[in-house]
Amino acid sequence: MHQIAEKETHLAKTAPAPSAARMREIMGFPVLAATRQDAIVAMDDHLDETKPALITFLNAHVSNVTAQNAMLGDVLRRSLILNDGVGVGIASVVLHGKSFPDNLNGTDLIPQFLRDSRHRFRIYAVGGIPGVAERAMEVFRKIAPQHSYVGTHHGYIDDAQSETVLADIAAKQADLVIVAMGSPRQEIWAAKHLMKTGGVSAICVGGLLDFVSQEKPRAPVWVRTLRSEWMFRLANEPRRLWRRYLIGNAVFMFRLGAAYIRS
Repeated sequence: MHQIAEKETHLAKTAPAPSAARMREIMGFPVLAATRQDAIVAMDDHLDETKPALITFLNAHVSNVTAQNAMLGDVLRRSLILNDGVGVGIASVVLHGKSFPDNLNGTDLIPQFLRDSRHRFRIYAVGGIPGVAERAMEVFRKIAPQHSYVGTHHGYIDDAQSETVLADIAAKQADLVIVAMGSPRQEIWAAKHLMKTGGVSAICVGGLLDFVSQEKPRAPVWVRTLRSEWMFRLANEPRRLWRRYLIGNAVFMFRLGAAYIRS
C-alpha cells in the first residue's frame, strides 16, 4: 500500500507551507491554525505555490481512518490541512492549550473561499448522486460568479470511469476540481489522478455538494453555533452514521488521550 501511495500520489513532498507558527500538530498531522479569512489567504497561497495542490480537512472521523489507512495519511501530509469540527477543536485544547481560531468546516468555508479568492478558477465538481453536482454548481455560480464552472460528474465512479472523467476535466481546461466522495476515497482519488489531468488542483469537501444542493438538510444555525451539527446529522441518517459518530467519537477520544500521554 505504501509503495502504491509513493508511486501514484505525486503531490510535492516539499511543497511550501504556511508559517510553522501557524501550523498545529494534531495527532500526527500539521493543521492550519487561522481565522477563516486568513485561511482563505493561505489556501490561495497554497494553490499558487504547489502544483498540483491539494486541500483537505481533518475531523475526528478522518483522523480515525488514518490510523487504519496509511495511504490516506500519506495524502493528507502532502496537502494543506484545515480543521473541521469539535473533535479536532478539543484535540487542540488538550494538546496545545488553546482552541483553533475558527472552525474551518468545508460546508461554510468553501463557498466563502470561492467568493473571496483572489483567483479566477475554471471549476469542475465530482461527487454526489447524479444531479447533485450540477445543482451545487448553480449555487456556487450565484455566490461567486467571477469563476467559470466548466463541468460536473457524479461521484459513483470506478477506475475505468475515472479515465472518462479525467478526459473531460482536461478537455474543459479545469484548474480546480471540487471532489466530494467521502473519506478516504476522495483524498486518495484526487491525489492519484491529479497528475493525469496536467497538474489540476483539488479541494476535498466531503458532503458539501449534498448540502449546497439541498439534497440533504443542513442543521439550523443555532445547532451549528453550539457545535452540535454532528448530532443533527446523526438524527437524520442514523443507520449510515451511528458507527461513525457514536463509536468513532469514542475511539477518537481514546486516541487523543493516548496522544496526550505521549506528549
